[in-house]
Amino acid sequence: MNRLFVVNKPIFRSSNGYMGHIKRKYNTKKVGFSGTLDPFATGCLIVATGQYTKLFNYLSKTAKTYRATLWLGVNSPTLDIEKVDSIKSLEPFDTLQISNTLDSFIGELSYYPPKYSAKKINGKRAYELAREGKKVEMKPITSTIYSIKLLNYNHPFLHFEVEVSEGTYIRSLGHLIADKLGVDGTLSSLHRVNEGKFHFDDEIALDPLKYLNIPFNNYLGDDEYLELGKKLSIEYFEEKSDGFYIIVTTNFFSIIEIKDSVVSYKLNRQERFKDPNV
Repeated sequence: MNRLFVVNKPIFRSSNGYMGHIKRKYNTKKVGFSGTLDPFATGCLIVATGQYTKLFNYLSKTAKTYRATLWLGVNSPTLDIEKVDSIKSLEPFDTLQISNTLDSFIGELSYYPPKYSAKKINGKRAYELAREGKKVEMKPITSTIYSIKLLNYNHPFLHFEVEVSEGTYIRSLGHLIADKLGVDGTLSSLHRVNEGKFHFDDEIALDPLKYLNIPFNNYLGDDEYLELGKKLSIEYFEEKSDGFYIIVTTNFFSIIEIKDSVVSYKLNRQERFKDPNV
């Protein structure tokens, strides 16, 4: 079964662990997901089964929107509520100061990812090294903060919404916000609202052709060549410029690459979406 859809990942379940539930629910062995959510985070998680698990690298998943709660006065090495080691009582901040602090992060942001994260270091997840007590050397990364706004401030909890580029660590952003306010801070909740056009809608099946981040190209030859995966010639394509393209036939779609007038398959004979509700 080929299916692309969005689940609402529950709290305190790892993204990978939650796939066991998805396998049982949809009676399938081949399942994958894109964009890992921390166990304490909830919300939009893109899932695919069957052949559609090959599509993740080609999907349009930016910008991403999150809603988060920053607990001021709290310190945690994980930057979330997993390992809270101190809680300090603070005087409330002026709401205008908080809004101005949030606004100051709009634009490009260079920072260090959390040591307790799924980022790989020499082939191993950073959180695995951190939990083993090993030294974790994180390299700085750059993200784009497209927008950020204060939703509610009920001291010591600061609830905000942020729209960011792919690969942004919201726990690190929360830590930076608290640091700019001159206090400790850690996220007490994190919810992903959407990834690009992907948002949770009762796990309805989605048509991948509406979510791929590459243009369509017209193949002017015999569709049988595509459906049988035969070698393709540049002369039969409407668009001949270098790049990745989607090619569609009645029953299948393929992703090809044109480079130096040579055509190659990146993904071939992906079964076209059939709406189960029709």
